[in-house]
Amino acid sequence: MTTQTMLSMLGQGMLVSLQIFFWTLVGSLPLGMLVAFGRLSRFKPLTWLVRAYISIMRGTPLMLQLFVVYFGPYYLLGLETGSNYRFTATLIAFILNYAAYFAEIYRSGIESIPHGQREAANVLGYSRSQTFIKIILPQVIKRVTPAITNEVITLVKDTSLAFAIGVTEMFTQAKAIAASQHSMEAFVLAAAFYYVFNAIVAFAMERIEKRMAYYHE
Repeated sequence: MTTQTMLSMLGQGMLVSLQIFFWTLVGSLPLGMLVAFGRLSRFKPLTWLVRAYISIMRGTPLMLQLFVVYFGPYYLLGLETGSNYRFTATLIAFILNYAAYFAEIYRSGIESIPHGQREAANVLGYSRSQTFIKIILPQVIKRVTPAITNEVITLVKDTSLAFAIGVTEMFTQAKAIAASQHSMEAFVLAAAFYYVFNAIVAFAMERIEKRMAYYHE
């Protein structure tokens, strides 16, 4: 196998990894906020349901969740799923998993805002939605950005777990090449990709965090 062929195969796997990363963030970041609202709700049945969901997502391995989402429709409901469902199942499992983690991050950020700010906004005539969007949310985003950054970096590495249900992402391609060539070169290149991608994500998140700082040096 030529170097060009190897790079082409790894490039195809890289695109799949990037898709998993991108769509997971698109789905889990807003879903996590909705889950956080449910966690903070005064409606106890909803709170208990959300707490159970978060507990399950955080207390079981992501790989196990991938298996449940992929094989569940057939073994539990008798539904036939085609090979195209592999990628869909990956996104569902990743989004549900990461939404639970983001929800707890959001919740901690929301609860860290002094209650007096809400009372002051109420005195000034702000509605609850206006108070949250204009006063609470900007502060929450600033406070939770470091924790969000850690989860996003973890997500980059977790995309490799998609191999468990046969999704051909970067790690799967590297394993196939290494097995056929009896060489570690593909693993080295894949490791370099993960490292560079994480460095880019960390740099981007650091820039965002600095832009949101109240005072600039």
